[in-house]
Amino acid sequence: MVRNILFLIFFYIGIISICIFYLPTFLLPHKITLTGGKLMGHWSKFCLNLFLSTNVVIKGRENIINNEKFFIVCSHQSMFETFFLQTIFNSPVFILKKELLLIPIFGWYLKKIGSISIHRNKIKKENLNFFEQITSNYKKTPNRPLIIFPQGTRVLPTERPEFKKGVSKIYEELKLPCQPIAINSGHVWPKKGIKSYKKDIVVSILKPIEPGFEKQIFLKNIQNLIYSELDSLN
Repeated sequence: MVRNILFLIFFYIGIISICIFYLPTFLLPHKITLTGGKLMGHWSKFCLNLFLSTNVVIKGRENIINNEKFFIVCSHQSMFETFFLQTIFNSPVFILKKELLLIPIFGWYLKKIGSISIHRNKIKKENLNFFEQITSNYKKTPNRPLIIFPQGTRVLPTERPEFKKGVSKIYEELKLPCQPIAINSGHVWPKKGIKSYKKDIVVSILKPIEPGFEKQIFLKNIQNLIYSELDSLN
């Protein structure tokens, strides 16, 4: 319990401090602000290792897409992946829930780095322009991959909800390779409850799915691929 408390205290103090430190960069080109995300990712890993004796293992680096545009589809079990993936990939553009932008300072940071927001499980006027936002963002930030969590929210390690259909629409619209990623972070850092001690978090970077499949087939393939990998990591 003491380790959990220390982890949470130091983690949040660090994240808040980084956001405050980077406030002046909001007036500067966003390239400077983006370095804050990488710093948050490294801080997350440091806190996990220091207080929970957690090692982060990256599997499948050879599968990372290079020298072409792509988007990322990743499982979502904890806050870990939202921070740590910024240390592997070049400042990914996050597709996230609208509520996160309302958080003081941190929400401002998310806006500054070009995150795309959407109202979850609601039909809103803003959502009608969702794919137009993605296309526009893709043109403005050609060297930054999009990243989406198709489960829609953090889930327990044992949960296997159907992927949201929006991920297949993105695949169809952008006609880009997809980089699938499975992360078993929920075993260490669940969305609720006590953090686990002396367990590894595995970031498994899977082989890309090339464009050209029908969106229904893509959705089935990406879901089976990620869930099969998560099952093997349990």
